[in-house]
Amino acid sequence: MNRKTIDFVSTRVLLITPPFTQLNTPYPATAYIKGFLNTLSVSSRQADLGIEVILKLFSKKGLTRVFEIASQKADELSDNSARILRMKASYLQTIGPVIDFFQDKNPTLAYTISEGNFLPEASRFEQLDDLEWAFGTLGVRDKARYLATLYLEDIGDLITEAVDPHFGFSRYAERLGMSASTFDEMEEALNQPLGLIDSILLELLEEKIQAYQPESVAFTVPFPGNLYGALKCSQYLKSHHPQIKVWMGGGFPNTELRSLKEPRVFDYIDFITLDDGEAPISLLLEYLDGKRPLTDLKRTFVRVDGQVKFVNNSAVKDLPQREVGTPDYSDLPLRDYLSVIEVANPMHRLWSDGRWNKLTLAHGCYWGKCTFCDISLDYIGRYEPINASILCDRIEEIMVQTGTNGFHFVDEAAPPALMRDLAIEILRRGLVVVWWTNIRFESSFTADLCRLLRASGCIAVSGGLEVASDRLLALIKKGVTVAQVAQVTNYFTQAGIMVHAYLMYGYPTQTAQETIDSMEMVRQLFEAGVLQSGFWHRFAMTAHSPVGLDPKAFGVKRTALSEGTFANNELDFEDPVGVDHALFSEGLRKSLFNYMHGVGFEIPLKNWFDTKVPPTTIPKKYIQQQIENAPAHSYKDQNRILWIGAQPELMEAEEGFCELIFSGKKEDFAVELPLELGEWVCWLLAKVSYTEALNTLKPIRESYEAEMGDFEELVDSEVWEILKEHGLLVF
Repeated sequence: MNRKTIDFVSTRVLLITPPFTQLNTPYPATAYIKGFLNTLSVSSRQADLGIEVILKLFSKKGLTRVFEIASQKADELSDNSARILRMKASYLQTIGPVIDFFQDKNPTLAYTISEGNFLPEASRFEQLDDLEWAFGTLGVRDKARYLATLYLEDIGDLITEAVDPHFGFSRYAERLGMSASTFDEMEEALNQPLGLIDSILLELLEEKIQAYQPESVAFTVPFPGNLYGALKCSQYLKSHHPQIKVWMGGGFPNTELRSLKEPRVFDYIDFITLDDGEAPISLLLEYLDGKRPLTDLKRTFVRVDGQVKFVNNSAVKDLPQREVGTPDYSDLPLRDYLSVIEVANPMHRLWSDGRWNKLTLAHGCYWGKCTFCDISLDYIGRYEPINASILCDRIEEIMVQTGTNGFHFVDEAAPPALMRDLAIEILRRGLVVVWWTNIRFESSFTADLCRLLRASGCIAVSGGLEVASDRLLALIKKGVTVAQVAQVTNYFTQAGIMVHAYLMYGYPTQTAQETIDSMEMVRQLFEAGVLQSGFWHRFAMTAHSPVGLDPKAFGVKRTALSEGTFANNELDFEDPVGVDHALFSEGLRKSLFNYMHGVGFEIPLKNWFDTKVPPTTIPKKYIQQQIENAPAHSYKDQNRILWIGAQPELMEAEEGFCELIFSGKKEDFAVELPLELGEWVCWLLAKVSYTEALNTLKPIRESYEAEMGDFEELVDSEVWEILKEHGLLVF
């Protein structure tokens, strides 16, 4: 398809994120698609109905409606909800100021909140015994936001009990969307009388329809907890605005609905697209404009003659990432999101605190081998990076657009070489950026590369340690070892970058011994100070992963072979090893909570569990030894060399000597050198400055040996160590 020759009518599309995803920042899918539609000159608007519903619900008017409903059930309420109901006046008085505080519109309220006598308190505040331990010397504002988060969660508990059992701050009716092999339960829920949250949602939807008069409404459904909201809105549109075409895409259809056979879904939705939306949307717009037949659609489900039909025009290729445009966050209420605090997990705090611009470094995963991952699907399997210059152009454009400089790069695994190039480009442009992303703990992340990433604004990385067992890591085809993870996490930590580990238990053929040994590895990583955050996930077999596609190859077998007509992704299986992995869940969770707070390392592993577990076979100092035994850096001609410090000033001293004066951000320091060596060092630092093209070590070695002597003597010298300490990087 030649995009330059297409003459699009200005089709008006309303892009919607239904309830609920995050309180602190918009989910990026609609911004990505709006940015793409801009390249086609197709007018579009977008709305995050999740945050808008929250703001309506958690207002004086919204809570008044909540308390009215709850009071009708007063005799049925738990003691906790009854207490909240009795404190109705205090909640109605405080809700407006607290929401303003979360939005940074009323920051001075932190002093009042942190004193402890302002907010009404229910059961969520029972965890306050550990407040000082968890926060240490953190400031008043953080303490206040944590207390205010507990306050919101108390209200949320009342809503769940008395108003809507499906309510959740980052999910809505999630259970209905999870493992829903048939559509029956979802349809039954959709046909229930409107509840309070439904009413608020549909009132907001109608406001958008009246304001924008769209010809199409497109819903992104990234998670099971967004499905009900999308379908409820679609149901309303079909009833009240039948002329509007309704589309759906996103992570949930991409994984769960690939084998969709249920025609009833199309009573609500006209089109469901899979994988990258740009090419399917281009063709869909042309079809709606009467310029293409239905058979020309790409990766799109429709209903034809009462049957579900998947139309895939494979002749039309997906667009290169350089052509999809810059995400456009206009229309979204960026100043109205809520920065809440989850104190237990520092990486989870990044997800819930502050507004992050979402951007992707590369489409798909450059590794693409992990056997638990859906690598057969396009969003992972098709790897396509973007160059650093285009990325920085997009970063600058988004910073101007949103007024914020925080970025979460939402890659499956950010490529180390592209991270390096991006970091250098950020430094060259003099940008002030704060960013974090997901990685693989691979050996490419040397100590010096980690220092470069930190200099460019990287504050955190998350990566998969998974099972923390070398046998199972090999079975997973993770491409790393526990020793390698220990070394790489140490490099990131030494550079000042927080490290979060995704942890997994219950992988096929994993024994109880391996689970306990994995736990010991994790304990030692935290004790060594090279991990700051982690989270244990129970393994789930998915239909599109290698282990799901061929379970026999991994020593397990499927137990339920029938395929549903609606959602199909998570699979049941039997493991001949016969371990009841549920017995480990609570012990793994409790121990990790303690390790993240720097305590409990001395507690025997068996004490975290209510059942008998085997003793660990891992040596007590295994992780520390792996860190200490990290291979020494060897300088090779193909290594890159970079200076990220300021250029020094050369001052001649006594005859034949000079001083190089370096001005760091905190203080100056001087190095006295022979004049000839000092001049060469000045040449070197100018030559390999981040402002110049990236150099390899070979010409530097050749220059030194032609003018000064043996290069190996230089790299073994104190001068070289000083330069390395202050910003000379070789990777």
